[in-house]
Amino acid sequence: MALIGPSGAGKSTLIRCVNRLVEPTAGTVQLEGVDLTSLSRRRLRLERRRIGMIFQEFALVDRLTVMENVLSGQLGYVGFWRSWFRRFPARTVNRAYELLERVGIADQLDKRADQLSGGQRQRVGIARALLQDPDILLVDEPTASLDPKTSRQVMRLLVELAEEHELAAIINIHDVALAKQFVSRIVGLRAGEVVFDGPPGSLTEDVLTEIYGLEDWSQTARRGGGGDAARDAADDEDDADDDADAVDGAAGGAPASRAAPVPAAAEGPGEP
Repeated sequence: MALIGPSGAGKSTLIRCVNRLVEPTAGTVQLEGVDLTSLSRRRLRLERRRIGMIFQEFALVDRLTVMENVLSGQLGYVGFWRSWFRRFPARTVNRAYELLERVGIADQLDKRADQLSGGQRQRVGIARALLQDPDILLVDEPTASLDPKTSRQVMRLLVELAEEHELAAIINIHDVALAKQFVSRIVGLRAGEVVFDGPPGSLTEDVLTEIYGLEDWSQTARRGGGGDAARDAADDEDDADDDADAVDGAAGGAPASRAAPVPAAAEGPGEP
């Protein structure tokens, strides 16, 4: 599901109310029958394991490597000292490798986060969120600082991963055309109120005017229709560019193998 609306409409506030990074002033937030708004701080920390968050500004630790940043997605499951000494279970490290391969940056695992491009940093954030094994993904403006091509790649990756992992996802996004192209449900907010909730095909010029105000929305209303057909068309258009990216990535160094040094000590099941 995509959240659209003008700046200040409450999109970021809404998704941050779900995991109580912002405390709701009224109402409740229900996650599979659990009222998140009534939980104590300790219970909330446990429930937050089920809520993956992908931030607009990535929220990576620049001095840490890609792998270390991804493994931080397990901090809610391991104790303080094990996380401090980066002693994660072997299965967690293996899963982190798998996710890095899936998001297309396994060859960058030993790089510091501050050496990555914006698109690569966003992919690290996606892998970190998925390592939590969440039930829902909250995504705050994932394409705000990305170029158009990378924006489409990131949106396509998010939708594919949500489908693969059977995850609900709430994506706050400013690019209406991109939302129409990749998601099957759009919610429009204006001044904190829901003024539209429906499929991309119903997002007409009149609806966009109600959400954003008077403007010529003719081109935006016609672009994108959501669903598999629109994503397939985008995939076809990006194939040549993706192949070129793969060649460029290979030129920068061969993908790291699983025998490469891991910045976190992997523990076997029998170790303390």
